Amino acid sequence: MLTYPDFDPVALHLGTWHLFGRVFKPSIHWYGITYLVGFFGCYWAGRLRVRKPGSGWTNEQLADLLFYVALGVVLGGRLGYTLFYAYDNHGQWLEWQNPLYVFQVWDGGMSFHGGLLGVLVSFWLFARKYQKAFFDVADFSAVLVPIGLAAGRIGNFINGELWGKVSTLPWAMRIPCNDSRFSGGEYCQHVVNGYSLPRQPSQLYEFLLEGVVLFTVLWVFSLKSRPRMAVSGLFALLYGCFRFLVEFVRLPDPQLGYLAFGWLTMGQVLSFPLIILGIVLLYFAYRRKPGSGVT
Repeated sequence: MLTYPDFDPVALHLGTWHLFGRVFKPSIHWYGITYLVGFFGCYWAGRLRVRKPGSGWTNEQLADLLFYVALGVVLGGRLGYTLFYAYDNHGQWLEWQNPLYVFQVWDGGMSFHGGLLGVLVSFWLFARKYQKAFFDVADFSAVLVPIGLAAGRIGNFINGELWGKVSTLPWAMRIPCNDSRFSGGEYCQHVVNGYSLPRQPSQLYEFLLEGVVLFTVLWVFSLKSRPRMAVSGLFALLYGCFRFLVEFVRLPDPQLGYLAFGWLTMGQVLSFPLIILGIVLLYFAYRRKPGSGVT
């Protein structure tokens, strides 16, 4: 068994500030740094795609697209979390109890599926501005998204969140329960010599599948010209399948638990439409006549 490295989620403490009669202790968190790494990684990979002959893209458009996407990820991710996951232990929606909850970003909470919806809106706005077809924007961007996903999952790992079920696998990790982040929480309900029972590192599974594997497959697939919608369809299909599978070993959100059958999670409910969408997009992409739109 492995032991989880007791990371400090704060990368840099910026001291103590006294402003307007209040004490502030600003800091830079690793989670925020991983977001920046993800966006810079997307920009680097996007520059390589822009250089492809006949790409139809410029570096200026790429930079503008990433700005749109950044807004879509943050706003959509937060709204999605509030809509899909923000419930108390009694199943009451927190937004009803506190209409300002959606703005309380310091409490944490981001949803990939909400972020995806936000990104789709940003694609539509960007496509209108630059007179591009929506799926030309989506196909170009789909290859880049796994870089951001991979960075985000590393952020989850450093934060010590989104652990999986108890396991006897040799790479399962014990969590230090003397850390205030975990003490008394769901991961430390059973403590042995100061550590939790070994758990599946589901964040790392998602890093590998939704990040490394998905990026590699999409990058290789897009090296040749593909029908419009094909890259987007493959992204939706693979991400939906990967997320659906990982949910079997990842613990459900404690405020929601399993929704049905003793195994169905909200993540699976939200991923199933992506699988269907991916199949539909691939079907329509490859039934189109040659030359009717390539990435």
